[in-house]
Amino acid sequence: MISEHASPIAAIGGVDAGGQNLHVAELASALVRQGHEVTVYTRRDDRRAATRVRCPGGFDVVPVPAGPPIRLDKDELAPFMPAFGRWLRRRWVSGRPPPDVVHAHFWMSGVAAHEATAGLGIPVVLTFHALGSVKRRHQGSADTSPPQRIAVERRLAVTSDRVVAQCDDEVRELADLDVPASQVVVIPSGVDLDRFTPTGPRTGRRPGVGRIMSVGRLVPRKGFDDLVRALPAVGDAELLIVGGPPEGPDADPEAMRLRRLAADLGLTDRVRLLGAVDRDAMPSWYRSADVVACTPWYEPFGLTPLEAMACGRPVVAYAVGGLAESVEPGVTGVHVPPGDVDGLATALRDLLADPRRRERYGRAALARARTRYSWDTTAADLAAVYAEVAADRGREKVAVS
Repeated sequence: MISEHASPIAAIGGVDAGGQNLHVAELASALVRQGHEVTVYTRRDDRRAATRVRCPGGFDVVPVPAGPPIRLDKDELAPFMPAFGRWLRRRWVSGRPPPDVVHAHFWMSGVAAHEATAGLGIPVVLTFHALGSVKRRHQGSADTSPPQRIAVERRLAVTSDRVVAQCDDEVRELADLDVPASQVVVIPSGVDLDRFTPTGPRTGRRPGVGRIMSVGRLVPRKGFDDLVRALPAVGDAELLIVGGPPEGPDADPEAMRLRRLAADLGLTDRVRLLGAVDRDAMPSWYRSADVVACTPWYEPFGLTPLEAMACGRPVVAYAVGGLAESVEPGVTGVHVPPGDVDGLATALRDLLADPRRRERYGRAALARARTRYSWDTTAADLAAVYAEVAADRGREKVAVS
């Protein structure tokens, strides 16, 4: 696997460290459990980094020297991707056994993957995790992606052996980029069903006060400000926002913006920014919530609702991207049109006032998570894709010879 900016061993919570890091780590671990050998290549951002790290999940992480060995914003990394790919290519033609399949995560990893595999007969599978066309549509002039991103993504999607979409909405976005349907397979992310369970400790809370919880990186597109604006109309409830850089939210610009908004609305004592929470502690926070809310402007898939569902919590979500599919309205939670703060307040208020409905949704959410979203299922489905593209390349070699 190639995951150029999202290392599976990075601390989660920074601007460029979130769902993709977890996705790669969990997927790699699940593939190892099923008997596969997995190495994850990520860009070296620290000159003191070890040349190879064996992770608890049984996979290796190899930092690749491409660009300066310092932390850079992911939107600064594109110029270093050809060098990343050439380093891999030298490694794979120098006598070390080449991989059977390369799975690239994010568009820049796709650039590195195609550079590394050109002419070697190694198939490339690509998961975008987020598309530049969608980001540009929602962020406009605030989009800091390199200007060539959308054109490069179109080329990568057509030339990769297979593109893995995480939801049907992404399939439609890829079709708009003229990607043939035969190139695309839908395989959603998963959730750790051993870690996220409905039984176990629950973090303490104030008696008689409802608890709404939301989780994600502290960036504007996650829409936490909509939740703050909705809170006055919700009633007697508190809002917990989990996420942020490992060093804490105090100096984080988005955290400061949210705190100012809460103060302006007279909600200082009802909005709590917890910052980064240790992964092992997250289930107890989910279990303590009455409702988990997910309100991003757009979301390629979204791991948070799966974690909440696996803990038996109902979810109120903006009906965008993968959230429109993972959260089943009227069964496991409630859909709200994106940006509809009044509708958001109504959904939260009604659900908090109806404990029986919350319990019913929570049971259905747990069943849905367990039957549809285990990492072992995701890994098995991807392993079948790997086998298929490897067989196709094998037939091509036979035909050529």
